[in-house]
Amino acid sequence: MDTQIKRVLARIFFGKPIPNDEAHHEVINKKVGLALFASDALSSVAYATQEILLILAIAGTASFHLSLPIAGVIVVLLAILTLSYRQTIFAYPDGGGAYIVAKDNLGEAAAQTAGAALLMDYILTVAVSISSGTDQIVSVFPNLIPYQVLLCIGIIVFMTLMNLRGVKESGTAFAFPTYFFIIISTLTVGFGLWKSFNGVLMPVEGVEMVKTTLAPLTIFLLLRAFSSGCTALTGVEAISNGITAFKEPRSKNAAGTMLSMGVILGFLFIGITYLAVQVHALPSDNETVISQIGRAIYGKTLFYNLLMAGTTVILIMAANTSYADFPRLCALHAGDGFLPRQLTYKSGRLVFSWGILFLSVAAIGLIIIFNAHTSALIPLYAIGVFMSFTLSQLGMVVRWQKLITKLSVSDFQRDLKSQEEEHHFKGMRLKQFINLIGAIASGLVMAIFAITKFSSGAWVTVILIPAMVWLFFQIHGHYKRVEKFLSLPWQKAKIDSHSKMKTLILIDDVNTGTLRMVRFAKTLGHPWQALHINFDENRADAVQTKWQDLIGESELVFLYSPYRLLLEPVTDYVNKLRQEEKDTVIHIITGELVVQSHFSHLLHSRNARGLYDELRKIENVIVTSVPYQLERDKKRNK
Repeated sequence: MDTQIKRVLARIFFGKPIPNDEAHHEVINKKVGLALFASDALSSVAYATQEILLILAIAGTASFHLSLPIAGVIVVLLAILTLSYRQTIFAYPDGGGAYIVAKDNLGEAAAQTAGAALLMDYILTVAVSISSGTDQIVSVFPNLIPYQVLLCIGIIVFMTLMNLRGVKESGTAFAFPTYFFIIISTLTVGFGLWKSFNGVLMPVEGVEMVKTTLAPLTIFLLLRAFSSGCTALTGVEAISNGITAFKEPRSKNAAGTMLSMGVILGFLFIGITYLAVQVHALPSDNETVISQIGRAIYGKTLFYNLLMAGTTVILIMAANTSYADFPRLCALHAGDGFLPRQLTYKSGRLVFSWGILFLSVAAIGLIIIFNAHTSALIPLYAIGVFMSFTLSQLGMVVRWQKLITKLSVSDFQRDLKSQEEEHHFKGMRLKQFINLIGAIASGLVMAIFAITKFSSGAWVTVILIPAMVWLFFQIHGHYKRVEKFLSLPWQKAKIDSHSKMKTLILIDDVNTGTLRMVRFAKTLGHPWQALHINFDENRADAVQTKWQDLIGESELVFLYSPYRLLLEPVTDYVNKLRQEEKDTVIHIITGELVVQSHFSHLLHSRNARGLYDELRKIENVIVTSVPYQLERDKKRNK
């Protein structure tokens, strides 16, 4: 396909590329932030009550009244987590998710565990939310039940395309549906409470309860119901992960959004649970609890349809929280060398496109495996969420203790840079106690969930998270070996004296691979210079310093690339040289790290190979790839 056609199609589907210097325009305000980061938590009210009733059904319908006190305890836990994460937001204004907090305070192993739990949570959020959203659709249109999996896949593809267009654009596009759900569900709860208090709220009819084996009501059964209802708390941490997406003052805006989310979520969850008891809603395979409440309050009227439409859309929008946070978390892991480096690369729309694509593929795989059955996915879901909650809050407890131990109050007051920081550090003991309560509460819920849901599928999560952590450290070990292999002593490198040559050396950094290319260029006996594609000024300065200190020969030319492109800047520079020296053959040298195993091959980008393939198509241009073999060097050093 012609390059121009590719660019036109990319512009249509993904939008106009955004240069680096316009990145600050991609931040969002509180209104859009609530829609972007809180939709996951808010959407859980659509299925959390239903999951409680599904477990209580084992003891019979007479136990359904217990769903209300269970929901009350969950709302108290929500309040604790909301206050705890507000403190995390102020403590980590550059992003205070469980990964960052655990890494900073509990060590690398805890950080990778928290990261693995969160990554799994985000994938399951997409699968659960989309499956639950299509449950609402098939409740209204039962004829679509055989096509539910295909419907889920189509929705995920649409959301993938929207998020590849950029965070700000996707957040703005999804803001209206989120606020529509908040308004219609608040109206439903309010109208339902009014009808209930006036004695005109009638029980729902025509619902066939899910078939289950009856058993006595026990403490274990209540704990199972409680753990199922705690799915209402999934997504609470999303705002603290996405602080950098907010406008300044970022912490204040994120904290305000967190508080708004907590209040709305608590009101809707307790209200829907109360109404479910009042209308005698039943857990059913054919109709959701939300649909039953809507029928009891509105009948089959326009408002019922609006409620179902709003619920369906918010469940689909909930997946967007994962699309906002999953790629960022992958980039953090990859930046630290625990996931493939490609996950740190931003596309032309300033989004981590590889993370978005990986999330979509993983979620589609789960939906196909579990046939879009929400209740089958739930047991895999919340244990990872509460594991990350626990590690994050424990990390904050340790952080407060470090600050209290090392510094006096006067030291804080002298070093604080703003009134916001001064306010944050006041009452550290109280804030440490709040985080401790949050850690204990979320840790207990995690333990309850692991025990009560183990046989239902939680065992998969219990095994998978340690497996993911093991894989992370294998990847990290590989990158550490590569770093050691490419490292140069911090002194000017000795370069063999050869005749000069005219060539272009493409360098990404100054290391042993660079040295090998320079030595090769010097053997050719023609003038030469080095080229560096400049994506980031700070990194360019570092490369310039290392070039002067470690190479110290010839000219290093920087080609600025505002859209983070590799081929185009080099092509433009080469074409300019060809026009100036029409009789000159331009020789381009690229470097390529060669690894032997297929696993190691996946951990490195193929940019050098792509440049090699494209540049050799230009007339009067010769391209040479200088390989440096990692595995051979490792064997030689043994």
